[in-house]
Amino acid sequence: MSQWEDKDLELQAKMEGFVEDGPLDDNVESFSSHDDTDPIDAAVLWYTDTLKPKSTLEEHSGLITDVRFSPSMSRLATSSFDKTVRVWDADSPGYSIRTYMGHSGNMSLDFHPTKDDLICSCDGDGEIRFWSINNRSCTRAFKVLILFPLCGSGWYGPWYLRFQPRLGKYLAAAAENVVSILDTETQTCRHSLQGHTKPIHFVCWDPSGELLASVSADSVRVWSFASGSEGECVHELSCNGNKFLSCSLELWNMSENKTMTLSAHEGFIAALAVSPVTRLVSFASHDKFIKLWK
Repeated sequence: MSQWEDKDLELQAKMEGFVEDGPLDDNVESFSSHDDTDPIDAAVLWYTDTLKPKSTLEEHSGLITDVRFSPSMSRLATSSFDKTVRVWDADSPGYSIRTYMGHSGNMSLDFHPTKDDLICSCDGDGEIRFWSINNRSCTRAFKVLILFPLCGSGWYGPWYLRFQPRLGKYLAAAAENVVSILDTETQTCRHSLQGHTKPIHFVCWDPSGELLASVSADSVRVWSFASGSEGECVHELSCNGNKFLSCSLELWNMSENKTMTLSAHEGFIAALAVSPVTRLVSFASHDKFIKLWK
């Protein structure tokens, strides 16, 4: 049985009444992330076992746009509207150990899955930069501009990116309603994934690197990058309105195309992540709460 088939079976069990794991309330822990006096230009590290804050990272002078942990080292990186990328030691996060400048505002970033020294970042002007932690410098910079036929005739730069897991051969860069798959070695666009009619606000790879999910306000698309089917849309979940930009969590059994909606927050859900180690699902909301789902 494949990993995705196994997850489908787990999801089906939960959708049939949480038979094995109990009611939803027994599977959720929540804690307040900020109060009204906390700065929006800071990141907070939490202990997931005690739900207590560990440290607040406060060196940015603008709104934080992305936060990523290194897959192999005790490091994390943040990007901000202050046009900087900062790297932190997660064990001793009192101050940043690296600061990189050169971008023009709104940014996204990610660690390379196998090269511990490498961080990639992009901005709304279409510039992508590779940063070396050891050398404290930008090792490569190039621009990617994409034409969006569904959004007019203008050219836009990607503003959201994620490395393909395991090998890091590809970068998925989303802007407006298109996801571009970039070859990290040749710096060329291998695929242009089109089909969304509204701007994409999230992309995520599965752990194998063979599936990529892209989410807009009214649809979710899953693209295959297995041998012989690169760039093919293999699953689609659509709706009317802005269902996927809401206060609810949507569980989707792709093999049976069944969904279940959970009322999760009182504000828009801003981010969601899954731990590959504990399999905890965490999601944060504009209601200032973070929830952990077992």
